[in-house]
Amino acid sequence: MSDTPFGFGLPPEEPEDGDEGKKKGPAEGGQGAGGNPFGGFGGMPGGGDNPFAAMFGSLNPTDLGAAFQQLGQMLSYEGGPVNWDMAKQIARQTVSQGTPDGTKDASVGPAERAAVEEAVRLADLWLDGVTSLPSGASTAVAWSRAEWVEATLPAWQQLVDPVAEQVGAAMGNVLPEEMQAMAGPLIGMMRSMGGAMFGQQIGQAVGVLAGEVVGSTDVGLPLGPAGKAALLPLNVAAFGRDLGVPQDEVRLYLALREAAHQRLFAHVPWLRSHLFGAVEGYAGGIKVDTSKLEDAVGGLDPSNPEQLQEALQQGMFQPEDTPEQKAALARLETALALVEGWVDAVVHEAAKTRLTSAGALRETLRRRRASGGPAEQTFATLIGLELRPRRLRDASRLWASLTDARGVDGRDGLWAHPDMLPTASDLDDPDGFVHREHLDFTELDKMLGEAAGRDERDQGEDDSDK
Repeated sequence: MSDTPFGFGLPPEEPEDGDEGKKKGPAEGGQGAGGNPFGGFGGMPGGGDNPFAAMFGSLNPTDLGAAFQQLGQMLSYEGGPVNWDMAKQIARQTVSQGTPDGTKDASVGPAERAAVEEAVRLADLWLDGVTSLPSGASTAVAWSRAEWVEATLPAWQQLVDPVAEQVGAAMGNVLPEEMQAMAGPLIGMMRSMGGAMFGQQIGQAVGVLAGEVVGSTDVGLPLGPAGKAALLPLNVAAFGRDLGVPQDEVRLYLALREAAHQRLFAHVPWLRSHLFGAVEGYAGGIKVDTSKLEDAVGGLDPSNPEQLQEALQQGMFQPEDTPEQKAALARLETALALVEGWVDAVVHEAAKTRLTSAGALRETLRRRRASGGPAEQTFATLIGLELRPRRLRDASRLWASLTDARGVDGRDGLWAHPDMLPTASDLDDPDGFVHREHLDFTELDKMLGEAAGRDERDQGEDDSDK
């Protein structure tokens, strides 16, 4: 897993060869190697890979206006709170650099595509016997890392934009109120700069994540297009390299997890919006600590260009300590645990008698999810939220117990409506939930139907009397 957290971290040191190093193109280790989206500032004094150094380094205060003007031209983006074009560019550049183990991205060949398609087909066949939800994968695809970036960026945009919107507004409010009326262009430029900063950081995080994920649902959210069960053969091979498990078994087990996620998201129509809405609801209760921005901007020293980034790196987001915010967090954590727990339980039931390594693979993936990675760090730094199912084991045990007590249909029937699902307190007392007298909605539907029929008959009688 990556040790690089998402956020406004310090950039790498400048190259030792001075200006010559700064002027290198992407092929020579310049923008492409350093991940510098602000390549246009490479030749400025103090440029390096740091956009703030490009603005302020080695500049006299009288030159700051010219630097800001050039930055404003560079960051003329006028879209939403995140420059997603930049995010995509940085993610692709990060992917092209390869992973720390030296593995470079590569196009997926016909043999690998065929192997993924066969694994998903067999996985769906096995899942038919352990869940009442039908197949949710209309197609099976094998992606390169770059293809994963392209396919998942729309979902990241939906998740990140609500938070970035607050940051953009905060960056425009760091100036004293009496100065804001005179500083309209500067405020707009700061918001553009914020969009660029977010674009750079999100792009880097997504690019790193592309080197680790094995499918489109690794973080418990449907990041890819609906109906596409996806695996990344290069990352699947890396995941299974040191496990001592045949590659075919590793691929099939991961295909089972991907196909199980696809069934859940395809046939529980409210689930996607429920999860994304829970993220947005939690983000809505986050307040931006503008004091850090105010301190950084108010005491900005042009000779210390890292000052602002150091302030940002310390974190600007503080959850509101309110009952509503705590409830939003509990809803999201419980929803993630229930999704991951259901997949864990269903996949284990399908694989335990067919794959000799099913137990070992299950435990490896549980620990992998628990340890976290770039996706979890992304949200932890952004909004203090980790996309990590803290109670995966509790949820998995609850779903397994429900299978024993109510059967497959009774267990999967709970996904019919969010109000029927176990709550956080139910994870504390799974036996109590499993053996609790559950509502019979068929009887309620019958009563409502009879009542509707009586109303229609009464209305008909009234009409005939007129």
